[in-house]
Amino acid sequence: MLHITSLSEGLEIFKALGSDVRIEILNILLEENNINMNELASRLNITNGALTNHIKKLESCGLITASGEAAGHGNQKICSIIQDKILVELEKSEDFENVYRTEIKIGHYSNYQICPTCGLATDHTLIGEVDDPRYFEHPSRYNADILWFSKGYVEYVIPNFIPGQNRINQIYISCELSSEAPGINENWPSDIRFYLNDICIGTWTSPGDFGDVKGIFTPEWWPPNWNQYGLLKLIIINKKGTFIDGLKISDVTINDFNLDYRSSLRLKMAIEEDADHVGGLTLFGKSFGNYGQDIQVRLYYSPMNDT
Repeated sequence: MLHITSLSEGLEIFKALGSDVRIEILNILLEENNINMNELASRLNITNGALTNHIKKLESCGLITASGEAAGHGNQKICSIIQDKILVELEKSEDFENVYRTEIKIGHYSNYQICPTCGLATDHTLIGEVDDPRYFEHPSRYNADILWFSKGYVEYVIPNFIPGQNRINQIYISCELSSEAPGINENWPSDIRFYLNDICIGTWTSPGDFGDVKGIFTPEWWPPNWNQYGLLKLIIINKKGTFIDGLKISDVTINDFNLDYRSSLRLKMAIEEDADHVGGLTLFGKSFGNYGQDIQVRLYYSPMNDT
């Protein structure tokens, strides 16, 4: 998901979308991802040279990727769409001058309680044996770039290094995640609950565990019938409530936490037995999935004496 916080920030994306041909390219890729450029040019009835210019514009905005070489001759780069949605904020946001940015590795959880099916892996190998929760304690788990489990939770400590005498006014959390089915199953809903400092901030229902195509960043050695990619979710906690991808999921506000430079921040993602859909959780890091990122966090802050 692309998150555009202002119209000026999204100017290049709007320009890229201001073309009937580029819109048609996206429509084709939404219907049938991973198409080589020769086939795209043929379906659009344009030359390869003209197509290349359109692809470069869409690629530069992060909407698609064109990589890899298929067998055969000519321009055989494979085109894939990498964004499932674009979120544009038209409402004027608060003018926060200060922001602290940090990333959390998938394996850097501080606490967990999980049930099989489960497992974790680095970018080059599995960690221990699959479906054995003991390996979530293995020292190599700090290098994990993917983990999955059917029930339970993982909890992360969010580093809070905003300057002294400041308070936190807004939190952004971005991560790629999906359900966890035995093997893969695109129709496998799972209610994922999010907690901050043990307060439930809301639930998002993942539609499935995706494996129809290989994840863009998923390593070559990864089995093709296992989790390939997830959906990028953006969680925002501000004074109006808690939101995922711009949709309000709860009335929990940032004021309910009274956070400042001394506060500890604990983010928990849980699959609980009383949920309507107990479909597991998969978390993707930089070396897996479609987005090439770990758990990203932004803490917006201002002086405590501001009114």
